[in-house]
Amino acid sequence: MDWKLELVAVPVTDVDRAKAFYTDQVGFHADHDHTVSDTIRFVQLTPPGSACSIALGKGLLDTPPGSAQGLQLVVADIHAARAELSARGVAVSEVQEFPWGSFVFFADPDGNGWAVQQLPVRDASAQAG
Repeated sequence: MDWKLELVAVPVTDVDRAKAFYTDQVGFHADHDHTVSDTIRFVQLTPPGSACSIALGKGLLDTPPGSAQGLQLVVADIHAARAELSARGVAVSEVQEFPWGSFVFFADPDGNGWAVQQLPVRDASAQAG
């Protein structure tokens, strides 16, 4: 049986500000924005090419805004991803190289932390041994 990650909740203080950041600056698609009641609002956003979405909202989480850390996206070209984020006004780190991939890092207005990774080219002979 496959178990697929569908939705990750990201705690924020201002839903409209966070939605604008993720759609206008980071480039996520806005899938849903439903106000269920005066105390509940559900916003679902999806990174381009991803099967997993994030949820922002009001009345959804008890965790403090900004407490989500280690959220990770994977891209084919880390330098192009960094350039796109920077051009859209995201405060993004320089590219950092590690044996397990190349990364840039950014945070949303509440401090929820994201990593963007380009996977290293894998050596087929190393995997066989």
